[in-house]
Amino acid sequence: MSQNICPNCSLELEWQDGKYHCEGCSTAFIKKAFCPDCEAELEKLQACGAASYFCNSCNELKSKSRVRIQFDKA
Repeated sequence: MSQNICPNCSLELEWQDGKYHCEGCSTAFIKKAFCPDCEAELEKLQACGAASYFCNSCNELKSKSRVRIQFDKA
């Protein structure tokens, strides 16, 4: 199951035109990740099919299992 769930209606979000879109409530979202230690917004690094998150405040990589994901309206 996807981890990209609409915060409004709990349906699975679809990737469209560079944003996540919910068919159920017709809302577009931007996915943001936050550091579990300092709450700063994280930078997403993608290479070879794997995604990692880097915190510029802590100056270190963060495990994707620990980051806090938030969907904001686009």
